[in-house]
Amino acid sequence: MQQVNAVVFDIGNVLIKWQPEGFYDRVIGPDRRKALFHAVDLTGVNEGVDRGDDFHIVFHALADQHPDWRAEILMWHDRWIEIASPAIDHSVRLLRTLRQADVPVFALSNFGVETFEIAARHYPFFTEFDRRYISGHLKVMKPEVAIYQMLEDDCGFDPQTLLFTDDRIENISVAAERGWQTHLFDGPRGWANRLVDAGLLTKEAAQ
Repeated sequence: MQQVNAVVFDIGNVLIKWQPEGFYDRVIGPDRRKALFHAVDLTGVNEGVDRGDDFHIVFHALADQHPDWRAEILMWHDRWIEIASPAIDHSVRLLRTLRQADVPVFALSNFGVETFEIAARHYPFFTEFDRRYISGHLKVMKPEVAIYQMLEDDCGFDPQTLLFTDDRIENISVAAERGWQTHLFDGPRGWANRLVDAGLLTKEAAQ
């Protein structure tokens, strides 16, 4: 069994749901949502936020550029926490149980500076990581190699002793190429089993 010195969590769709399409489907209906996403590059602008663009400035500017969609665009800004919800409770319990077991727990996530602050006010566990590597602060995103290198240079652990979970295969693949142990997240039950297999938690503790 390979040694694990620290566990690295992605956040979106691992610890909290991230579901822009689902939010808009509920609020404005699937047909209008499809038209909105076709007309306005919401996802691209959000990636800019994850890279460090100012959340408030860029979404208000986008609304100004698309007056016919202004109300819908500003929902992304004004109701962002509804898009980034709910918490995945079992995953949160696993994070906290690892910390109680004195296992260092890091965050490695594509997240904006302002949106991370919003989330941290809503989800207390955002402040509970031992270290946080957030793209908006670092100005580089997964799966770019530089953000993995930044974590390695800072954390002090051999990359082969890091266990990383993420829901996107491209993010996992880069970590694996660098020698990290990895788990493609497809639900908290599988992640719990992986932590048990790694000898980090008992079956009872991983429930």
